[in-house]
Amino acid sequence: MQFTVERHDTYTEVKGEGRLNMVAAPKLKDVVATEIGAGSRQIVVELGQTEFMDSSGLGALISCLKLARQASGDLRIANVPPQVLMVLQLTSMDRVLTPYPDAVSAFPAG
Repeated sequence: MQFTVERHDTYTEVKGEGRLNMVAAPKLKDVVATEIGAGSRQIVVELGQTEFMDSSGLGALISCLKLARQASGDLRIANVPPQVLMVLQLTSMDRVLTPYPDAVSAFPAG
């Protein structure tokens, strides 16, 4: 899985492309930790190009959420594909990581 980072005025967007599994999970945590270390407090993980997520990927998202909150920030997810949404719903984690339709609506300006 590859990750790209885009910094916006009010949030930082981390886009993942591929499979969010036990191989990619540590990479996601590293990318988010680096962004938080650089001063980003509002992180959006954009999952539109994520074709698969397993329990390792879910664990990575939760770890990233904890990192952001420990830094007095927040992490949100956006553009969640059906397979990833199903994993979130089956584990009831969609209540903790509320899916947003896109990155802009996850952290609206103002």
